[in-house]
Amino acid sequence: MKHSVDEVFGRQVRQMISGEVFFNEPMDHHASLGVGGKADVFACPENERELVGLVGFLVERGIPFYPVGNCTNLVVRDGGYRGVLISLKRLQGLEIRTDSVEETLLYAEAGVSLARLTEFALQESLAGLEFCAGIPGTLGGALRMNAGAWGSEMKDIVSSVRLLAPGREIEEIPRSRLSFSYRNLDFSGGGVITTALLALRRGRRESIKARVEEITAERKKRHPLTFRSAGSVFKNPPGTPAGRLIEETGLKGLRIGDAVVSEQHGNFIVNTRAARADDVIALIEIVRRTVKEQRGIKLETEVVIIGDEQ
Repeated sequence: MKHSVDEVFGRQVRQMISGEVFFNEPMDHHASLGVGGKADVFACPENERELVGLVGFLVERGIPFYPVGNCTNLVVRDGGYRGVLISLKRLQGLEIRTDSVEETLLYAEAGVSLARLTEFALQESLAGLEFCAGIPGTLGGALRMNAGAWGSEMKDIVSSVRLLAPGREIEEIPRSRLSFSYRNLDFSGGGVITTALLALRRGRRESIKARVEEITAERKKRHPLTFRSAGSVFKNPPGTPAGRLIEETGLKGLRIGDAVVSEQHGNFIVNTRAARADDVIALIEIVRRTVKEQRGIKLETEVVIIGDEQ
């Protein structure tokens, strides 16, 4: 680590975090794809207050950090991450804040999984989150990448987010000031989403349940769920789904080590046994280059790649 994790630093971090703090933590233990080198520090703040304190401490010392949720669309290179990965998995607050005929505002912290959000909304007969059924990951990551499916995106249901920007106070930002685009929420200068208010509406539980079950069944049919993956690897370019482009260029089944372009869905790379991050990244580059050469389309990754090469 550029800023070495010495005993004093480790003790200071442990004093401000009541959740777990791991050193030299293998990220293949956390990433849904099952690959990744070691993070110098993997810290799990218990609440927003601890998160604020930790980020301030790291900013003061110029130590790199990156927020993560369930690590479902994350690849840490085999050389590991030089800095602190801040896990938001303990930020689990979830409750109805306001309820009216027009809309219901659902308060949720960044570490709440989309699966739990979808189930909570179903039990409370709240419509609007059905498109999230079957999407892995947490609310914070879903907002940051403006996750979407079936014609809906996170931007459609967000009322506001609380953002911790390095060097500044936490700010609640209304939807009107949030800069969403396809698979992205732009925060100039960076920041960590801590909570959000989601604008949902009252509906019939039976209808909501039927839609959730329909979407879940369709995902199971289309996606390679028997192997570990990071979900969709590439963003869909305008006009043509990335998976179709990859299939049309004959890349399904392409293998490097134990990483394979899925035969079931071209926009998935699966870990068939003991793939390495290098294998996955090499496959990504081959797919990008081939699609660019054959179709003249430059694919952009939806998965986030961080860390050092070996």
